[in-house]
Amino acid sequence: QVQLVESGGGLVQPGGSLRLSCTASGTIFSLNTMGWYRQTPGKQRELVATITSGGTTNYADSVKGRFTISRDYAKNTVLLQMNSLKPEDTAVYYCNYNALLRPGSNYWGQGTQVTVSS
Repeated sequence: QVQLVESGGGLVQPGGSLRLSCTASGTIFSLNTMGWYRQTPGKQRELVATITSGGTTNYADSVKGRFTISRDYAKNTVLLQMNSLKPEDTAVYYCNYNALLRPGSNYWGQGTQVTVSS
C-alpha cells in the first residue's frame, strides 16, 4: 500500500554533511509517523529520528544536535539533514512509515548507504 524511495546517501569525510530524503507514495493516512533508522552488520536496526504528522520529533541521543528531521507535507517527503558526521554514523539508513491505529501499517524503504570516512 505504501512505497518508500530513499536518496541522498554517499561518502563524506568526518565533520561533513549529508541530506537524506524519502518520498512516500500509495495509500497515505493522515495520522502517521515517518522516520529514519540505521543498521550496521552485526547490530540491530536502531532509531535515528522520527517525525509525526503533527510535527513532533524524536531523536536518538547519539545524533541530537547534529541531525535534523523535517517533512515536506505537500510532497509526502521526509528529510534528514546530517551535520558533523562521525565515522560511527556509517550505516545503511532506512526510511520508515507507520500509520497510527492501522493494523499492519509498517513499511520500509530499500535503504541507502552512508559512509563517513577519510
